[in-house]
Amino acid sequence: MTEIRTPRLLLRRWYDDDLAPMAEIHADPQVMRWIGDGSVRDLERTAEDIERWEEEWDEEGFGLFAVELLASGELAGFAGLSVPTFLPEVLPAVEIGWRLGRQFWGQGYASEAAHAALEFALQDRGLDRVVSIARVGNDASENVMRKLGMVPERETKHPVYGHPLRVHTIDLSEFHA
Repeated sequence: MTEIRTPRLLLRRWYDDDLAPMAEIHADPQVMRWIGDGSVRDLERTAEDIERWEEEWDEEGFGLFAVELLASGELAGFAGLSVPTFLPEVLPAVEIGWRLGRQFWGQGYASEAAHAALEFALQDRGLDRVVSIARVGNDASENVMRKLGMVPERETKHPVYGHPLRVHTIDLSEFHA
């Protein structure tokens, strides 16, 4: 099983017990406002998401990690790698992403988890380039991208919802693990 420990976090594959806390995160309109069309997701849709994330692990050899706080064992959300099929113009590409519950914002967890996922991309999976895609205006995610050393590459529009997106990239030969 693939696990990564950071000073405060455990990045790991998904457990059945993760469904309810991840569904709570997905039910928060503040968390979801930058995702897709901005609508919240119910328990069934969250179960489908987790199943898809686990399938990507099996198919690609990477995926979205469940992010657990070491101190409490709480599920904070996810961080990791995925193929951004929703934006065909950037393919082939691997995207780094994260989504944390609101109570975990502003504490550096997203940056810590994303940094570990970039190390995983470079050292364990041998990727040479990673992108990250954010809706324009999602300053918190763009701040994490900057902390990771990512730079804006282009602006585009979401092919389904039409809102503006900014694609950031990092050449992992320049990443300082």
